[in-house]
Amino acid sequence: MIIKPKIYIGYDSREKIASSVCKYSIKKRASINVCIKYLNRKKLINKKKFKRKEDRLSSTEFTFTRFLVPYLENYKGWSIFCDCDFLFIDDIKKIFKLADAKYAIMCVKHKYKPKNKMKMDGKKQLIYPRKNWSSLILWNCGHPENKKLTKKLVNTESGKYLHRFGWLKNKYIGEISKEWNWLVGLYKSPRDGNPKALHFTEGGPWFDNYKNTEYACKWLLEREKYFKK
Repeated sequence: MIIKPKIYIGYDSREKIASSVCKYSIKKRASINVCIKYLNRKKLINKKKFKRKEDRLSSTEFTFTRFLVPYLENYKGWSIFCDCDFLFIDDIKKIFKLADAKYAIMCVKHKYKPKNKMKMDGKKQLIYPRKNWSSLILWNCGHPENKKLTKKLVNTESGKYLHRFGWLKNKYIGEISKEWNWLVGLYKSPRDGNPKALHFTEGGPWFDNYKNTEYACKWLLEREKYFKK
């Protein structure tokens, strides 16, 4: 059993409410006590743990900070990272129960190409191999292969290298069901299963242009409950 599981949520100043609702949805349904932290780029810079300048190709402020998780955990234990645009509708404990020590990371191995050329608030949609694999990661922080993922490497390597898990051989990348990284607008129920965590990767209902996106009503209801609490 994993003791005191850590969860890191990507934080973007343009999507504060998305991060808050994501955190609320996790805690509301978790059957275990979880420690949830935001990966706040500005704070990591102030603590001298992150020093990359803004990348014009980055769609979020946490494009690169997610790869600091093993370092932040002193290369010990298991942690989860997820983008801020997730809404968990099932118990996150079930992801931790999938932990297999032979893997350095575990993720959903999506096989798709985005249909839209633009995403979120007007950002260009980038297409690359292993697209969205890094949006939800179950990190085996203590795995020997992840010790290659130093602070220096995260601060200097290319996005191409990091998002494709370039420091890992394929055998060290385990697989999680797509139900835990349900790409809204792409996956359909029951054809692809039933979602356990909704991922509004192309834009969520906190943006005016996506108020009517699929599952928007679920997110808006969760936001309402968050505000009431």
